[in-house]
Amino acid sequence: MRRRIVSRVLLAAVVVALVSAAALYERPRRDEAGSYADGVGVDPSGAVQLLPAGSGATYLPGSRVLTPPDDATPEETAAALTLAHEQREWLASGWLPEGAYAHLVADALLDLKVLTGDGAPLAAMNVNWRYVWPRDAAFVAVAFAAAGHLDDAVGVLEYLQRVQGTDGRFEARYVPDGSGPPDGRLPQTDGTGWAMWATAAVLDAAPAADRADLLERFAPLRERSTAFLLSQVSGRRALPPASPDYWEHRERVVTLGTAAPVLAGLEASARLHELAGDGTTAATVRDAADRSREAVVDHFGRYGYGRYPGPSPADAASAFLLPPYQPAPLPGAVEAWQASMPSMMRPAGGLAPGGSWRELNLSWTPETALYALASASTGDEDGAREWLDWLAAHRTPLGALPEKVNAQNEPAGPAPLAWTCALVVLTVAELEGR
Repeated sequence: MRRRIVSRVLLAAVVVALVSAAALYERPRRDEAGSYADGVGVDPSGAVQLLPAGSGATYLPGSRVLTPPDDATPEETAAALTLAHEQREWLASGWLPEGAYAHLVADALLDLKVLTGDGAPLAAMNVNWRYVWPRDAAFVAVAFAAAGHLDDAVGVLEYLQRVQGTDGRFEARYVPDGSGPPDGRLPQTDGTGWAMWATAAVLDAAPAADRADLLERFAPLRERSTAFLLSQVSGRRALPPASPDYWEHRERVVTLGTAAPVLAGLEASARLHELAGDGTTAATVRDAADRSREAVVDHFGRYGYGRYPGPSPADAASAFLLPPYQPAPLPGAVEAWQASMPSMMRPAGGLAPGGSWRELNLSWTPETALYALASASTGDEDGAREWLDWLAAHRTPLGALPEKVNAQNEPAGPAPLAWTCALVVLTVAELEGR
Protein backbone atom coordinates (compact mmCIF):
# COMPACT_ATOMS: atom_id res chain seq x y z
CA MET A 1 0.00 0.00 0.00
CA ARG A 2 2.78 2.42 0.92
CA ARG A 3 4.55 1.74 -2.36
CA ARG A 4 1.32 2.43 -4.28
CA ILE A 5 0.82 5.76 -2.46
CA VAL A 6 4.41 6.79 -3.13
CA SER A 7 3.99 5.93 -6.81
CA ARG A 8 0.86 8.05 -7.04
CA VAL A 9 2.59 10.95 -5.34
CA LEU A 10 5.53 10.71 -7.72
CA LEU A 11 3.19 10.50 -10.71
CA ALA A 12 1.31 13.58 -9.54
CA ALA A 13 4.58 15.44 -9.12
CA VAL A 14 5.66 14.54 -12.63
CA VAL A 15 2.31 15.70 -14.06
CA VAL A 16 2.57 19.02 -12.21
CA ALA A 17 6.13 19.51 -13.46
CA LEU A 18 5.14 18.78 -17.04
CA VAL A 19 2.19 21.16 -16.88
CA SER A 20 4.41 23.86 -15.38
CA ALA A 21 7.03 23.36 -18.08
CA ALA A 22 4.41 23.57 -20.81
CA ALA A 23 3.11 26.81 -19.36
CA LEU A 24 6.63 28.23 -19.25
CA TYR A 25 7.18 27.73 -22.97
CA GLU A 26 3.93 29.12 -24.30
CA ARG A 27 2.94 32.76 -24.38
CA PRO A 28 0.22 33.11 -21.75
CA ARG A 29 -3.28 33.24 -23.17
CA ARG A 30 -6.49 34.84 -22.02
CA ASP A 31 -9.99 34.31 -23.31
CA GLU A 32 -9.64 34.23 -27.10
CA ALA A 33 -13.19 35.48 -27.73
CA GLY A 34 -11.94 38.94 -28.60
CA SER A 35 -9.08 41.37 -28.71
CA TYR A 36 -7.01 42.27 -25.69
CA ALA A 37 -6.54 45.80 -27.01
CA ASP A 38 -7.59 48.26 -29.69
CA GLY A 39 -4.05 49.53 -30.07
CA VAL A 40 -1.41 51.77 -28.54
CA GLY A 41 -1.25 55.53 -28.28
CA VAL A 42 1.06 58.27 -27.07
CA ASP A 43 -0.21 60.78 -24.53
CA PRO A 44 0.91 64.45 -24.38
CA SER A 45 3.81 63.53 -22.08
CA GLY A 46 5.14 61.09 -24.66
CA ALA A 47 4.22 58.01 -22.58
CA VAL A 48 2.89 55.00 -24.47
CA GLN A 49 -0.57 53.86 -23.42
CA LEU A 50 -2.17 50.49 -24.06
CA LEU A 51 -5.72 51.10 -25.29
CA PRO A 52 -8.04 48.31 -24.12
CA ALA A 53 -10.66 46.83 -26.41
CA GLY A 54 -13.64 49.13 -26.66
CA SER A 55 -11.66 52.11 -25.40
CA GLY A 56 -13.25 54.52 -27.88
CA ALA A 57 -9.90 56.31 -28.17
CA THR A 58 -8.99 58.34 -31.24
CA TYR A 59 -5.73 59.65 -32.68
CA LEU A 60 -4.69 63.00 -34.01
CA PRO A 61 -4.64 62.70 -37.83
CA GLY A 62 -1.71 60.81 -39.32
CA SER A 63 -0.29 59.79 -35.97
CA ARG A 64 -0.54 57.49 -33.00
CA VAL A 65 -0.90 60.44 -30.62
CA LEU A 66 -4.08 60.34 -28.58
CA THR A 67 -6.60 63.10 -29.18
CA PRO A 68 -6.50 65.35 -26.09
CA PRO A 69 -9.69 65.25 -24.00
CA ASP A 70 -11.95 68.28 -23.79
CA ASP A 71 -10.57 69.16 -20.37
CA ALA A 72 -6.90 69.06 -21.50
CA THR A 73 -4.86 72.11 -20.63
CA PRO A 74 -3.54 74.32 -23.43
CA GLU A 75 -0.06 73.00 -22.64
CA GLU A 76 -1.18 69.38 -22.99
CA THR A 77 -2.94 70.10 -26.26
CA ALA A 78 0.12 71.89 -27.64
CA ALA A 79 2.38 69.02 -26.59
CA ALA A 80 0.08 66.49 -28.27
CA LEU A 81 0.01 68.52 -31.49
CA THR A 82 3.81 68.72 -31.47
CA LEU A 83 4.19 64.97 -31.00
CA ALA A 84 1.71 64.28 -33.81
CA HIS A 85 3.62 66.64 -36.10
CA GLU A 86 6.86 64.80 -35.28
CA GLN A 87 5.30 61.44 -36.07
CA ARG A 88 3.95 62.70 -39.38
CA GLU A 89 7.37 64.12 -40.27
CA TRP A 90 9.03 60.82 -39.38
CA LEU A 91 6.58 58.92 -41.56
CA ALA A 92 7.08 61.34 -44.47
CA SER A 93 10.87 61.04 -44.23
CA GLY A 94 10.73 57.46 -45.46
CA TRP A 95 8.86 55.40 -48.00
CA LEU A 96 5.10 54.97 -48.17
CA PRO A 97 3.26 53.12 -50.92
CA GLU A 98 0.63 54.71 -53.04
CA GLY A 99 -2.78 53.22 -53.57
CA ALA A 100 -4.72 50.62 -51.62
CA TYR A 101 -2.11 49.82 -48.97
CA ALA A 102 -0.99 53.33 -48.09
CA HIS A 103 -2.96 53.48 -44.83
CA LEU A 104 -2.20 49.86 -43.92
CA VAL A 105 1.56 50.46 -44.18
CA ALA A 106 1.41 53.88 -42.51
CA ASP A 107 -0.47 52.44 -39.54
CA ALA A 108 1.91 49.47 -39.29
CA LEU A 109 4.97 51.74 -39.37
CA LEU A 110 3.54 54.11 -36.77
CA ASP A 111 2.75 51.17 -34.49
CA LEU A 112 6.29 49.83 -34.94
CA LYS A 113 7.70 53.24 -34.09
CA VAL A 114 5.63 53.43 -30.91
CA LEU A 115 6.45 49.84 -29.88
CA THR A 116 10.16 50.28 -30.52
CA GLY A 117 10.93 53.21 -28.27
CA ASP A 118 14.72 53.48 -27.89
CA GLY A 119 15.63 50.58 -30.16
CA ALA A 120 13.91 47.81 -28.20
CA PRO A 121 10.87 46.65 -30.21
CA LEU A 122 8.27 45.12 -27.92
CA ALA A 123 6.32 42.20 -29.34
CA ALA A 124 3.21 44.05 -28.11
CA MET A 125 2.26 46.34 -25.24
CA ASN A 126 0.10 43.80 -23.43
CA VAL A 127 1.57 42.56 -20.17
CA ASN A 128 2.72 39.10 -21.25
CA TRP A 129 4.13 40.37 -24.55
CA ARG A 130 5.93 43.46 -23.24
CA TYR A 131 9.34 41.97 -24.02
CA VAL A 132 11.75 41.85 -26.94
CA TRP A 133 11.95 38.60 -28.90
CA PRO A 134 15.13 38.63 -31.07
CA ARG A 135 13.20 37.06 -33.94
CA ASP A 136 10.54 39.79 -33.93
CA ALA A 137 13.19 42.47 -33.48
CA ALA A 138 15.10 41.25 -36.53
CA PHE A 139 12.02 41.59 -38.72
CA VAL A 140 11.30 45.05 -37.30
CA ALA A 141 14.84 46.17 -38.19
CA VAL A 142 14.43 44.96 -41.77
CA ALA A 143 11.02 46.62 -42.09
CA PHE A 144 12.42 49.95 -40.88
CA ALA A 145 15.29 49.67 -43.36
CA ALA A 146 12.98 48.75 -46.25
CA ALA A 147 10.84 51.79 -45.46
CA GLY A 148 13.83 54.13 -45.50
CA HIS A 149 14.17 54.59 -41.72
CA LEU A 150 17.78 53.46 -41.46
CA ASP A 151 18.47 55.08 -38.08
CA ASP A 152 15.62 53.15 -36.53
CA ALA A 153 16.82 49.91 -38.12
CA VAL A 154 20.34 50.50 -36.83
CA GLY A 155 18.97 51.17 -33.35
CA VAL A 156 17.29 47.77 -33.29
CA LEU A 157 20.47 46.02 -34.44
CA GLU A 158 22.42 47.83 -31.73
CA TYR A 159 19.98 46.47 -29.17
CA LEU A 160 20.47 42.93 -30.49
CA GLN A 161 24.24 43.34 -30.42
CA ARG A 162 24.08 44.59 -26.84
CA VAL A 163 21.97 41.75 -25.46
CA GLN A 164 23.60 38.89 -27.39
CA GLY A 165 25.60 36.43 -25.32
CA THR A 166 29.35 36.25 -25.73
CA ASP A 167 28.88 32.80 -27.26
CA GLY A 168 26.60 34.24 -29.98
CA ARG A 169 23.43 32.81 -28.53
CA PHE A 170 20.21 34.72 -27.83
CA GLU A 171 17.73 34.16 -25.04
CA ALA A 172 14.12 33.55 -26.02
CA ARG A 173 13.23 37.12 -25.05
CA TYR A 174 14.53 40.10 -23.07
CA VAL A 175 13.19 42.80 -20.81
CA PRO A 176 13.20 46.09 -22.74
CA ASP A 177 16.20 47.59 -20.91
CA GLY A 178 18.33 44.70 -22.16
CA SER A 179 19.34 43.58 -18.68
CA GLY A 180 18.42 39.96 -19.36
CA PRO A 181 15.54 37.53 -19.86
CA PRO A 182 12.41 37.79 -17.74
CA ASP A 183 12.19 34.07 -17.03
CA GLY A 184 13.87 30.71 -17.41
CA ARG A 185 12.90 29.85 -20.95
CA LEU A 186 15.52 28.03 -22.96
CA PRO A 187 17.57 30.09 -25.43
CA GLN A 188 16.34 29.89 -29.02
CA THR A 189 18.86 29.12 -31.73
CA ASP A 190 16.85 30.78 -34.50
CA GLY A 191 17.47 34.22 -32.95
CA THR A 192 21.09 34.18 -34.07
CA GLY A 193 20.14 33.25 -37.61
CA TRP A 194 17.55 36.00 -37.74
CA ALA A 195 20.02 38.55 -36.36
CA MET A 196 22.48 37.77 -39.16
CA TRP A 197 19.76 37.84 -41.81
CA ALA A 198 18.57 41.21 -40.53
CA THR A 199 22.07 42.67 -40.41
CA ALA A 200 22.69 41.77 -44.04
CA ALA A 201 19.25 43.05 -45.11
CA VAL A 202 19.74 46.38 -43.33
CA LEU A 203 23.15 46.72 -44.94
CA ASP A 204 21.62 46.02 -48.37
CA ALA A 205 19.05 48.78 -47.81
CA ALA A 206 21.61 51.32 -46.58
CA PRO A 207 23.24 53.87 -48.89
CA ALA A 208 26.53 52.57 -50.27
CA ALA A 209 28.43 55.31 -48.43
CA ASP A 210 27.20 54.02 -45.06
CA ARG A 211 28.00 50.34 -45.48
CA ALA A 212 31.63 50.37 -44.38
CA ASP A 213 30.66 52.09 -41.14
CA LEU A 214 27.84 49.62 -40.54
CA LEU A 215 30.14 46.66 -41.18
CA GLU A 216 32.53 47.96 -38.55
CA ARG A 217 29.80 48.91 -36.10
CA PHE A 218 28.25 45.45 -36.17
CA ALA A 219 31.45 43.43 -36.36
CA PRO A 220 30.90 42.01 -32.83
CA LEU A 221 27.41 40.84 -33.76
CA ARG A 222 28.73 39.34 -36.99
CA GLU A 223 31.66 37.50 -35.44
CA ARG A 224 29.84 36.12 -32.41
CA SER A 225 26.89 35.02 -34.52
CA THR A 226 29.09 33.40 -37.13
CA ALA A 227 31.02 31.37 -34.56
CA PHE A 228 27.79 30.19 -32.97
CA LEU A 229 26.11 29.28 -36.27
CA LEU A 230 29.17 27.36 -37.43
CA SER A 231 29.14 25.39 -34.18
CA GLN A 232 25.50 24.48 -34.74
CA VAL A 233 26.13 22.74 -38.06
CA SER A 234 29.51 21.19 -37.34
CA GLY A 235 28.12 17.71 -36.72
CA ARG A 236 27.90 14.86 -39.19
CA ARG A 237 24.29 15.72 -40.13
CA ALA A 238 25.04 19.45 -40.56
CA LEU A 239 21.76 20.24 -38.83
CA PRO A 240 21.52 22.29 -35.62
CA PRO A 241 20.55 20.59 -32.35
CA ALA A 242 16.96 20.74 -31.15
CA SER A 243 15.83 24.12 -29.87
CA PRO A 244 12.56 25.95 -29.26
CA ASP A 245 11.57 27.98 -32.30
CA TYR A 246 8.78 30.45 -33.11
CA TRP A 247 6.21 27.99 -31.78
CA GLU A 248 7.66 28.68 -28.30
CA HIS A 249 7.62 24.96 -27.43
CA ARG A 250 10.29 22.65 -26.05
CA GLU A 251 11.56 20.37 -28.79
CA ARG A 252 13.43 17.07 -28.69
CA VAL A 253 14.12 17.04 -32.43
CA VAL A 254 15.36 19.88 -34.61
CA THR A 255 12.53 21.69 -36.39
CA LEU A 256 12.39 23.41 -39.74
CA GLY A 257 11.73 26.59 -37.75
CA THR A 258 15.29 26.32 -36.40
CA ALA A 259 17.13 24.75 -39.33
CA ALA A 260 15.91 27.26 -41.93
CA PRO A 261 16.85 30.43 -39.96
CA VAL A 262 20.27 28.93 -39.20
CA LEU A 263 20.77 28.41 -42.93
CA ALA A 264 19.56 31.96 -43.62
CA GLY A 265 22.02 33.25 -41.02
CA LEU A 266 24.93 31.36 -42.58
CA GLU A 267 24.08 32.70 -46.03
CA ALA A 268 23.93 36.24 -44.63
CA SER A 269 27.17 35.81 -42.69
CA ALA A 270 29.04 34.68 -45.79
CA ARG A 271 27.88 37.80 -47.65
CA LEU A 272 28.78 40.07 -44.74
CA HIS A 273 32.29 38.65 -44.51
CA GLU A 274 32.74 39.08 -48.24
CA LEU A 275 31.68 42.72 -47.93
CA ALA A 276 34.07 43.13 -45.01
CA GLY A 277 36.94 41.83 -47.15
CA ASP A 278 37.44 38.65 -45.11
CA GLY A 279 37.50 36.13 -47.90
CA THR A 280 38.89 33.32 -45.74
CA THR A 281 36.05 33.39 -43.24
CA ALA A 282 33.53 33.95 -46.03
CA ALA A 283 34.72 30.75 -47.73
CA THR A 284 34.48 28.80 -44.47
CA VAL A 285 30.96 30.03 -43.84
CA ARG A 286 29.94 29.47 -47.44
CA ASP A 287 31.07 25.85 -47.18
CA ALA A 288 29.05 25.43 -43.97
CA ALA A 289 26.00 27.01 -45.63
CA ASP A 290 26.32 24.60 -48.56
CA ARG A 291 26.47 21.61 -46.21
CA SER A 292 23.57 22.96 -44.17
CA ARG A 293 21.46 23.50 -47.28
CA GLU A 294 22.14 19.95 -48.47
CA ALA A 295 21.19 18.63 -45.04
CA VAL A 296 17.91 20.57 -44.99
CA VAL A 297 17.05 19.31 -48.46
CA ASP A 298 18.02 15.75 -47.53
CA HIS A 299 16.34 15.49 -44.12
CA PHE A 300 13.35 17.80 -44.67
CA GLY A 301 12.98 18.34 -48.41
CA ARG A 302 12.63 14.77 -49.57
CA TYR A 303 9.58 14.51 -47.30
CA GLY A 304 7.94 17.79 -48.32
CA TYR A 305 9.58 20.16 -45.81
CA GLY A 306 7.40 19.37 -42.82
CA ARG A 307 8.03 20.50 -39.28
CA TYR A 308 10.51 17.71 -38.46
CA PRO A 309 13.02 15.64 -40.43
CA GLY A 310 11.25 12.82 -42.17
CA PRO A 311 7.51 12.62 -42.84
CA SER A 312 5.76 15.20 -40.65
CA PRO A 313 2.93 17.76 -40.82
CA ALA A 314 3.29 21.03 -42.72
CA ASP A 315 4.77 24.05 -40.98
CA ALA A 316 4.68 27.76 -41.75
CA ALA A 317 8.48 27.68 -41.53
CA SER A 318 8.41 26.38 -45.10
CA ALA A 319 8.22 30.08 -46.00
CA PHE A 320 11.71 30.49 -44.48
CA LEU A 321 13.12 28.39 -47.33
CA LEU A 322 12.23 31.09 -49.86
CA PRO A 323 13.47 34.63 -50.53
CA PRO A 324 13.93 37.03 -48.82
CA TYR A 325 15.52 34.64 -46.31
CA GLN A 326 17.39 32.47 -48.82
CA PRO A 327 19.14 33.69 -51.98
CA ALA A 328 16.90 31.34 -53.98
CA PRO A 329 14.20 28.81 -53.05
CA LEU A 330 15.53 25.46 -51.93
CA PRO A 331 14.72 22.58 -54.32
CA GLY A 332 11.04 21.76 -54.03
CA ALA A 333 10.43 24.48 -51.43
CA VAL A 334 7.95 26.53 -53.46
CA GLU A 335 5.82 23.46 -54.12
CA ALA A 336 5.98 22.40 -50.45
CA TRP A 337 5.06 25.89 -49.28
CA GLN A 338 2.06 25.98 -51.62
CA ALA A 339 0.97 22.51 -50.52
CA SER A 340 1.16 23.47 -46.84
CA MET A 341 -1.75 25.90 -46.86
CA PRO A 342 -4.84 23.62 -46.79
CA SER A 343 -3.84 21.90 -43.54
CA MET A 344 -3.16 25.27 -41.89
CA MET A 345 -6.32 27.14 -42.90
CA ARG A 346 -8.62 28.29 -40.13
CA PRO A 347 -12.34 29.32 -40.09
CA ALA A 348 -11.74 33.06 -40.43
CA GLY A 349 -9.57 32.53 -43.50
CA GLY A 350 -6.09 32.96 -42.03
CA LEU A 351 -3.45 30.38 -41.16
CA ALA A 352 -2.23 28.47 -38.13
CA PRO A 353 1.51 27.97 -37.44
CA GLY A 354 1.37 24.44 -38.81
CA GLY A 355 -0.70 21.46 -39.83
CA SER A 356 -0.27 19.85 -36.41
CA TRP A 357 -1.22 22.98 -34.45
CA ARG A 358 -3.81 21.71 -31.98
CA GLU A 359 -5.99 24.81 -31.68
CA LEU A 360 -8.46 24.74 -34.58
CA ASN A 361 -10.33 28.05 -34.44
CA LEU A 362 -7.78 30.87 -34.44
CA SER A 363 -6.07 32.41 -37.45
CA TRP A 364 -2.60 33.72 -36.60
CA THR A 365 -1.65 36.95 -38.32
CA PRO A 366 2.17 36.50 -38.22
CA GLU A 367 1.95 33.22 -40.13
CA THR A 368 -0.62 34.67 -42.52
CA ALA A 369 1.65 37.65 -43.12
CA LEU A 370 4.61 35.29 -43.63
CA TYR A 371 2.65 33.73 -46.47
CA ALA A 372 1.80 37.14 -47.88
CA LEU A 373 5.51 37.95 -48.08
CA ALA A 374 6.28 34.51 -49.49
CA SER A 375 3.66 35.06 -52.20
CA ALA A 376 5.17 38.43 -53.09
CA SER A 377 8.71 37.02 -53.07
CA THR A 378 7.81 34.17 -55.41
CA GLY A 379 6.05 36.40 -57.92
CA ASP A 380 2.48 35.55 -56.86
CA GLU A 381 1.29 39.15 -56.58
CA ASP A 382 -2.40 38.22 -56.60
CA GLY A 383 -1.84 35.82 -53.70
CA ALA A 384 0.09 38.45 -51.77
CA ARG A 385 -2.69 40.98 -52.23
CA GLU A 386 -5.33 38.49 -51.12
CA TRP A 387 -3.46 37.88 -47.85
CA LEU A 388 -2.86 41.61 -47.38
CA ASP A 389 -6.53 42.35 -47.97
CA TRP A 390 -7.45 39.73 -45.37
CA LEU A 391 -5.04 41.23 -42.83
CA ALA A 392 -6.30 44.75 -43.50
CA ALA A 393 -9.90 43.63 -43.05
CA HIS A 394 -9.23 42.07 -39.65
CA ARG A 395 -7.60 44.98 -37.84
CA THR A 396 -8.95 46.54 -34.66
CA PRO A 397 -11.14 49.68 -34.79
CA LEU A 398 -7.94 51.76 -34.41
CA GLY A 399 -6.27 50.04 -37.36
CA ALA A 400 -3.93 47.85 -35.30
CA LEU A 401 -2.92 44.41 -36.55
CA PRO A 402 -3.78 41.82 -33.87
CA GLU A 403 -1.92 38.60 -33.16
CA LYS A 404 -4.95 36.42 -33.93
CA VAL A 405 -8.42 36.42 -35.47
CA ASN A 406 -11.11 34.21 -33.98
CA ALA A 407 -13.65 32.04 -35.77
CA GLN A 408 -16.16 34.91 -35.69
CA ASN A 409 -13.79 37.06 -37.77
CA GLU A 410 -12.98 39.31 -34.80
CA PRO A 411 -9.51 40.50 -33.77
CA ALA A 412 -8.14 38.42 -30.89
CA GLY A 413 -5.05 38.57 -28.73
CA PRO A 414 -2.71 41.55 -28.30
CA ALA A 415 -2.72 44.40 -30.79
CA PRO A 416 -0.70 45.70 -32.46
CA LEU A 417 1.75 42.80 -32.87
CA ALA A 418 5.18 43.94 -34.04
CA TRP A 419 6.05 40.84 -36.07
CA THR A 420 2.86 41.10 -38.12
CA CYS A 421 3.34 44.84 -38.63
CA ALA A 422 6.88 44.27 -39.90
CA LEU A 423 5.81 41.51 -42.29
CA VAL A 424 3.03 43.66 -43.74
CA VAL A 425 5.49 46.47 -44.43
CA LEU A 426 7.94 44.02 -46.05
CA THR A 427 5.23 42.46 -48.20
CA VAL A 428 4.09 45.76 -49.67
CA ALA A 429 7.72 46.84 -50.10
CA GLU A 430 8.38 43.61 -52.01
CA LEU A 431 5.35 44.22 -54.23
CA GLU A 432 6.74 47.67 -55.06
CA GLY A 433 10.23 46.35 -55.80
CA ARG A 434 11.95 47.66 -52.69
